[in-house]
Amino acid sequence: MPNPLATLARVAAPKPPRIVVHGLAGVGKTSFASQAPKPVFLCCEDGLGVLEVTHFPLLRSFDEVLEALGQLYTDPHTFQTVVLDSLDWLEPLIWARTCKDNGWASIEDAGYGRGYLAALALWRQLLEGLNALRDERRMTVLLLGHTQVKRFESPECDPYDRFEVKLHARAAALVQEHADIVGFATYRVATTRSDAGFNRKVVRALGSGERLLHLAERPAYLAKNRYALPDTLPLDWAAFATAMPASIRPFLVASSAL
Repeated sequence: MPNPLATLARVAAPKPPRIVVHGLAGVGKTSFASQAPKPVFLCCEDGLGVLEVTHFPLLRSFDEVLEALGQLYTDPHTFQTVVLDSLDWLEPLIWARTCKDNGWASIEDAGYGRGYLAALALWRQLLEGLNALRDERRMTVLLLGHTQVKRFESPECDPYDRFEVKLHARAAALVQEHADIVGFATYRVATTRSDAGFNRKVVRALGSGERLLHLAERPAYLAKNRYALPDTLPLDWAAFATAMPASIRPFLVASSAL
């Protein structure tokens, strides 16, 4: 009988990263993704604008999303990055399929959050498909989503608002756990105070248009990374790839060898 201890490895072979980027509409998430090596877009929203990238026809159902993933898994191609745009436009497609499978008119019909819990099975199916592309086709996975301001109930202090991925809480937790990187894309903003008279101060926001990608958790926003990356980088693919560990960087540059 083989010794199970013989299968132990001290260092795992590097794999392409699984990345989630959330941010306000128009901040440049899709443009950032278009700079990734040999990307192919799975679009659940018509948000490419004038960007010239390879993409599937607009995906209008969860079955069409799975079919696109299946084609990328089985058909010959040279794509290195699969981009899903966007998570929050995908979510209603998952709800629609969940309702169809259960005979519900809406995701709320099950009551007490059971509909959203049932939808997690389809979210897991999606993530398994993306993992197959990552593990067996060696593709970087990049999931884009809009952001929302949510009240965060902290056990350590008073509740406060912060930016989070615009998904139902259960789905958001599953997607965030799956990701190696969660980045928050935003603009650099500074504030200035001026005297408005009568002992009143006016606070004004100033911005240069510089776009940033935050990669470390802060009270104001959700972010994380498993690669010891800088807390903040420019929202630029070249800067992002350069900051990655040397073992992961080859997955983030165009190469005919991958």
